[in-house]
Amino acid sequence: MSREMTYAEAIREAIDLAMARDPRVFLLGEDVGVYGGAFGVTDGLVQKYGAERVRDTPISEAAIAGVATGAALTGMRPIAEIQFMDFITLSMEQLVLQAAKLRFMLGGKVSVPFVLRTPAGAGTGAAAQHSESLENWFVHVPGLKVVMPSTPADAKGLLLAAIEDPNPVIFVEHKLLYRTKGSVPEAYYTTPLGRSEVKRAGRDVTIIATSLMVVRALEAATQLAADGIEAEVIDPRTLKPLDAEPLIASVCKTGRVLIVHEACKTGGFGGEVAAVLAESAAFDYLDAPIRRLAGLDIPVPYNRDLERRMVPQIEDIVATARRLVKEAK
Repeated sequence: MSREMTYAEAIREAIDLAMARDPRVFLLGEDVGVYGGAFGVTDGLVQKYGAERVRDTPISEAAIAGVATGAALTGMRPIAEIQFMDFITLSMEQLVLQAAKLRFMLGGKVSVPFVLRTPAGAGTGAAAQHSESLENWFVHVPGLKVVMPSTPADAKGLLLAAIEDPNPVIFVEHKLLYRTKGSVPEAYYTTPLGRSEVKRAGRDVTIIATSLMVVRALEAATQLAADGIEAEVIDPRTLKPLDAEPLIASVCKTGRVLIVHEACKTGGFGGEVAAVLAESAAFDYLDAPIRRLAGLDIPVPYNRDLERRMVPQIEDIVATARRLVKEAK
């Protein structure tokens, strides 16, 4: 049975179910307890599970990631929260040099099953140090998995799968998605990591989008349909491991592809997807060049108008897709 709930509520429910099911699961981070997290996602969990399993930490991202890594090595399944993805910079040593590599370096004799949740993205007027999308840094690191759900149902299922996974998972939650609503099953369920999903079928152009950009791509597809352009929207959901086959199959069908993400264009995930497509069977089916629509290569501005122009909007997706279809004719 499903009911409608917000993205934030779906994440909270996933954490609650995991903690009720497995005593090894615990939560740690800055203000995750009494305060309920920077965005209220963990509200009420400390009252239910106590301060031993919902641990408020000092203001040290390095300590949060280090404790989570150590706890995972000893058999626990921590869920760590970094309040803003920008602050993940302070935990890079623990994530990149330790958590990502220990299983490999010790010949598979240990596992590091922990999830690092972090809100990302612009749109809240939080300026350059609280609005970044840094997911592709971690896509580049062997040993880490990277997940970016776009819907409440995916957020719940993917988080539960991430908690069960024996590897460290970076779980990226866009701040503007927290209040979005959708149908979410009540039961405990997992959505497998490394499985893309076609969110809308189409024949004229493929739009591959991540996180909040999936929501905007779907709205853009509705507007494009009014002009007779049927866009297929695909959400990779897991950036690493990437399920490329549905992306390739879609481009083979439509002959045109637009890749949309919020992070800065240079070095962004869109470049990796473009390379995967160019090296695949889809290349021979392209009727137009691969197009990327991404954030500008600047720090996120504080000014709301400038902030809005810095990242792709619905109208940008519509205009770029229209040009792409026109080029191909």
